[in-house]
Amino acid sequence: MAKERILVVDDEEDIVELVRFHLAREGFAVETAASGEEALKKVRQGAFALLVLDLMLPGLDGLEVARALKAETRTAGLPIVMLTAKGEDADVVAGLELGADDYVTKPFSPRVLLARIKAVLRRRSRAAVDDQSVITIHDLEIHPGRRSVLAGGKPIDLTFTEFQLLTFLARRPGWVFTRSQIVDAVRGTDYPVTDRSVDVQVVGLRKKLGPYGRYIETVRGVGYRFREAP
Repeated sequence: MAKERILVVDDEEDIVELVRFHLAREGFAVETAASGEEALKKVRQGAFALLVLDLMLPGLDGLEVARALKAETRTAGLPIVMLTAKGEDADVVAGLELGADDYVTKPFSPRVLLARIKAVLRRRSRAAVDDQSVITIHDLEIHPGRRSVLAGGKPIDLTFTEFQLLTFLARRPGWVFTRSQIVDAVRGTDYPVTDRSVDVQVVGLRKKLGPYGRYIETVRGVGYRFREAP
């Protein structure tokens, strides 16, 4: 079985070698880049399972790299774990809203970073399996793999974020999710999802679904749930 390839992007050589050592010991194939420009070139030329991305880079910084990758169809789904310095909360939020999967603050434990990387890869692996399963509920047919929705047999045109939101709620009918949980699960490339914007997205989604929008229920003081089928 081929090793999963991970690209480590950081201009601090000692950190790169530390991360490379621990990842290689766990059986990953590791490549490195010391700048944002080099990272983009390598990702566009090859297939990687995950990107470990420092935010403070010479030239293009980590946020610019993430933004560029998420804007391209072939690389939009590449998992990203960010490396950040303490006190960069605003950058962390910006990175997560761009679509990064997780972050680790410097100085960090290699074991913690490795655990975060494995967790992200497990989540992506489960999501890939889920993408093959059509969700049918309340006369709605949601096909994650095709990113299509039929309501009463008629196609509904949804944005990336609206589709992610609908799929997330419909997978677990009856479960109540807070806005923060929804933000964690739904990070759109077309719209920066925040606690406040979740409400806006729900309003737009209900409108597009028409009479089927009533199945997305507001749980006052908590968040939202998708009504269970009778």
